[in-house]
Amino acid sequence: MNKIVIFGCTGTTGLCALSHAVEKGLKVTAFVRDISKVPSKIKDAVQIVVGDVTNQEDVSKAVSGQDGVVVILGTRNNLEATTVLSEGMKNIVAAMKEHKVEVTSVCLSAFLFYPPEKVPAIFKHLNADHERQFEITKQSGLKWIAVLPPHIADSPSSKYVTKYDESAGRAISKYDLGAFLVESLSQPEHYQKVIGIANSS
Repeated sequence: MNKIVIFGCTGTTGLCALSHAVEKGLKVTAFVRDISKVPSKIKDAVQIVVGDVTNQEDVSKAVSGQDGVVVILGTRNNLEATTVLSEGMKNIVAAMKEHKVEVTSVCLSAFLFYPPEKVPAIFKHLNADHERQFEITKQSGLKWIAVLPPHIADSPSSKYVTKYDESAGRAISKYDLGAFLVESLSQPEHYQKVIGIANSS
């Protein structure tokens, strides 16, 4: 795994994944809508593709020539109904198949471990699109890693645990989550697995 593209790389977790990939020495493509959100200290270390994840041509251009794909799509603080996450995932999967890229890690939500009635009402619409994104990922036939974090904390990196098919705890450092999304691309034991991740209490 030498060349990767990161979608959603200017959000809280995305910036951590981007920094980790650069520090790891990978050749990193940052897919962004707004180039000004890429920190100046990282700009020179990455290739930047400006585009919209709902535009198939933009996504295809970014995926071409990559070894792996990290997907950390989000809506920031907007909790209204959306299809951006699932539409974006559909385009990413199509581009990966077009360019024969096999491995992707996808950041979703620990609410997907809950039955729908247990998801807080405020997150219902956003979670519905996470569910659609999750289904597209699982049905892709790719070597996917679905990472379902709990609360993403602005706390230093520390020891963490992962569990398959269940939540691993209450919170995960954004630094640890970002690093795991990059590292797991090269860890075949995680392929086609649904992963809970949390810092050890």
